[in-house]
Formats: sequence, structure tokens, C-alpha cells
Amino acid sequence: MIDRERMTGFVMELMRTQSLSRNERAVADLAAQALRDAGAQVRFDDAGTAVGGAVGNIVALLPGTKPGVAPLLLNAHMDTVPPANGVKPQREDGKIRSDGTTILGGDDKSGVAVVVEVVRTLKERAVAHGDIEIAFTICEEIGLLGAKALDIASLRSREALVLDAPSPAELVVKAPSADRFEFVVHGVAAHAGMAPENGISAVRVAAEAIAAMPLGRVDAQTTSNVIVAYGGDAVNVVPDRCVVRGEVRSHDAAALDATTAAIRRSLQDASARASISLNGSPARAWIEERCEREYTAMDVPLDAPIVELMLGAARDLDLPLKAVTIGGGSDANVFNARGVPAVILGTGMREIHTVHEWLDLSDFYTCADLVLRALTRRAA
Repeated sequence: MIDRERMTGFVMELMRTQSLSRNERAVADLAAQALRDAGAQVRFDDAGTAVGGAVGNIVALLPGTKPGVAPLLLNAHMDTVPPANGVKPQREDGKIRSDGTTILGGDDKSGVAVVVEVVRTLKERAVAHGDIEIAFTICEEIGLLGAKALDIASLRSREALVLDAPSPAELVVKAPSADRFEFVVHGVAAHAGMAPENGISAVRVAAEAIAAMPLGRVDAQTTSNVIVAYGGDAVNVVPDRCVVRGEVRSHDAAALDATTAAIRRSLQDASARASISLNGSPARAWIEERCEREYTAMDVPLDAPIVELMLGAARDLDLPLKAVTIGGGSDANVFNARGVPAVILGTGMREIHTVHEWLDLSDFYTCADLVLRALTRRAA
């Protein structure tokens, strides 16, 4: 029942509208107006103020037309990663692509467009449904900040469907916890040509630590990654500061803690080895650190009502859908941690966070069909 061309046109309009994290105002205005035109009650919360952004989360309600049906929360995020200046979506051969100079923004504007089209269809076709709550969040890409600032207690839904994954043939029920960290390595500056022995290179300390860290695929359930975000300014100065940032993800809480601890220990050991005598006094490297749990793991049981609803909708449409585990985090992690079981359905996005990103239109339409069928099934 969905209008595929309208949905395609709307997602391309969203893609052309820049919405980097903390600057989602223009896309939010488009999405809010589309929801209002479809009969939804729309408001903005104060998440923008909380995270230093230009706008808050969109929180909307499409009132149900059938009494007694439990409400359902639909979620997608509005922000994108860079490079996203002047996105030029190209439609060809059943796909929408970027022009190769920017990301496309299918992550997650495709999810926003699916929700808007489903709401439009329910209204236009007078399809019976329960209350539908909608949360279009900000700042998902920089730590799920919008979802964390969302007042879950103000919503009536006790289940959620998040549209933020590649394939509509996969229903994500498990995702990991993640730690994010920043270590500042402090050394001693010196002239690199005339007196390097009077300095302690913070970059060298960081490099030795990184070489000793458990990185990449640590085990079957755990991954980690680091970058050097800063490491000196001038090549003729021994760098006295180096910033190392990274993350650890795991489906196993003990493995997550152990891997983060090993990374911290690598830096502490490397700094302890870096010492010199300067003007008769000892000088040594030292570490400043900030580690935090970015989000906690989600593990939705296969017999949870939201899982059974989505699998049933797929059966109704004779579409493949299987429960899967992924290695990434999303707003669904936040909802689950706050007692609202949430699963993730794919929208057709591919090669996200790259200039090669594209959207599979067939999958895009299938996602909308599945969401629409789930809502009508819920009200049957």
C-alpha cells in the first residue's frame, strides 16, 4: 500500500539536507512537517540543549484508530557522519548512491523516510492501528546522545522498533556493550635536533603502548580499535602530548572489562618505562585518562512479543526474516537498557559511513511493507 515513488522522493530530499550531529535542525524541520501533514502530533524535546545541539529529538504521536491496542515506538536517527557537505543522491538501477564525494545519509534517513511513509499510508488508507509513538533522535552517531537524553518515562510504549540496519531480512535482537576511552600521554618537550635526550616523546610512549594492546578481533565476541587523535605540532620538537582515543565492544561483560583494562595497562606500563634525568631531577611520562561505558548490551529473547510480531509480519508477507546478532550499537541499546525491549530492522542501507554508500530500493520498500504489516497485525 505504500507509495514507493513518494517515499523515494522524500528520502532523497532528506539526503540532500545536511544534518551532521548537533546540526540536525533542517532535517528535523522536514520530518516534523511531514509527520504533522500526516496527522501526527509533533513536539521537540530539550535534548538539543542537553547535548549542545541545534534542535532536540522529534517526539510524535499518531493517535490510534482502534482502542485497546498497545502503543508501539518507532525510532530512527536524523544525524549523519561526515563528509556530508552537498550530498548529491543519484538514482540508478534500483539504487540510490552518493556521487562518490560524500556519504549518502541512508544511515539513517532511510529509517526516517520509512516511518513517515508508513504514517502517511495509515492515514490515507484509513488503516486500523493502535497509538504509534515516534522518536527521531539527534546525535546517534556520536554516542547515542539523543536517545540517552530522551525521556522514556514520558512515552507509553513498552516496546520499540528501531530502523537502523542494512537488511530487512534480518531482525537484530543482540548487540554488544561498548567502552569508549581517551588517554592523554604527557611527555617532556625538547628540541628534536639539538637536545632530544632532554625530552620524552609522548608519541613514542603511545606507540609502544598501542603495539602492546589487544586490538582488532580480540575474541569471538570482542573487538577493539584505537586512533591517534593528536601527536605534536612541529617536527623539530619532541612532542610532549599525544591523545589516543578508541573503543572496545563485546557481548561478554567480563571480556569487555578485561580488554579495556589491558589497554589501560599497556599505556600505564609504557609511561612507567619512559623516564629521564633532567637537570639532576627525575622526569617521567604520565597518563591522563577518561574511560566510560558508552552503552550496554541488548539481548531480546526470541519469544518477546516484539520479536514475534515482526516474525509474524514477515510470514504474512511471505518474506524472509531471521533473528541475528551484530557488533554495533544503536538507539536500541539505550531503549533496552531502560526497560523497553527494542529490536532493529534493516532499511537497505549499504557501505555506510563511506563515500561509496548506497541504498537498495527493493530492501527500502520491503522495510516499509514489514513495518506497515506489523502495525496492522498488532491491531488485528
